[in-house]
Amino acid sequence: MLYAIISEDVPDSLSKRLAARPTHLDRLEVLQNAGRLVLAGPLPAIDSDTPAEAGFTGSLIVAEFDNLASAQTWAESDPYIEQGVYAKVTVKPFKKVFPQ
Repeated sequence: MLYAIISEDVPDSLSKRLAARPTHLDRLEVLQNAGRLVLAGPLPAIDSDTPAEAGFTGSLIVAEFDNLASAQTWAESDPYIEQGVYAKVTVKPFKKVFPQ
């Protein structure tokens, strides 16, 4: 089943985010290579693809996991949590309707 992992950053997270980004992306590549990643990306703090110093307010990941517990376990071990980027992470079942 698919799960949405919705994460909210702590204030002024940009430097922590940049430091942890390579390891964070490595984990996403594992999901992608396994065919389990639907989409992933940050939520810019301003209306721009390149928010520069404004940074980001969080992230969204939609990926396939065996169950809610395994999705939560995966989310809880994210390097962004370990490095203090995320203030809050919510994991919810997700039903993809479009695109088909």
